[in-house]
Amino acid sequence: MPNWGGGAKCGACDKTVYHAEEIQCNGRSFHKTCFHCMACRKALDSTTVAAHESEIYCKVCYGRRYGPKGIGFGQGAGCLSTDTGEHLGLQFQESPKTARSATTSNPSKFTAKFGESEKCPRCGKSVYAAEKVMGGGKPWHKTCFRCAICGKSLESTNVTDKDGELYCKVCYAKNFGPTGIGFGGLTQQPEKKE
Repeated sequence: MPNWGGGAKCGACDKTVYHAEEIQCNGRSFHKTCFHCMACRKALDSTTVAAHESEIYCKVCYGRRYGPKGIGFGQGAGCLSTDTGEHLGLQFQESPKTARSATTSNPSKFTAKFGESEKCPRCGKSVYAAEKVMGGGKPWHKTCFRCAICGKSLESTNVTDKDGELYCKVCYAKNFGPTGIGFGGLTQQPEKKE
C-alpha cells in the first residue's frame, strides 16, 4: 500500500510518525512520546535505550530480562541485587548452595581489606568522606567541628588546636595565650596615686 505523504508507522502505537517527532531505533521509528521502556515505562534516549528484536527497554530492565541471572549478577560494581524480576514475569531460581551472609563473619579480615573508618574525636562515631573536616591532624564531623568552649562553628581561618581539642582563636587567646600587662589581661593591680 502506498504511503501518500505520511511518515513511517510508530513501533509502539502503530500510528503515523512525522519527521519532526521521529526517533529512530533499531531500524524502526517512534514518536518522542512513545519512546519509553516496555517494562517500566521510563522515558528513553539514545544513551539509555537497549533494543531486543522489536522491543525497547531501559538498560536496567533489559539486563533483568535478558542479562545473566543468579547470585552475584548485580546492576553495577559492588552492587548486591535482590531484585527477582517478578514484576517482569521472570522466575528466580534459588541456587542449591547457601548464599553468603551480607555481614562478614571475621571482622579482622574486613578491616584489613577495607580499613577501619576514622572516628571523630568529639563524638567517637565514624567519620565518612562526605562529612569529613580535618582539624588538628584528625577527622571531624562538620557538626562536631566547633570550639570546645563557646561552641562556635569553626573554619580553617579561625581554628586552633591544643591537646587534641579545637578552639576558636578568641577562646584560645583568652585561655591559653600570653597574659600580663600589654596582652589584654592584668596580673598586678595598678598603684593608686594619692
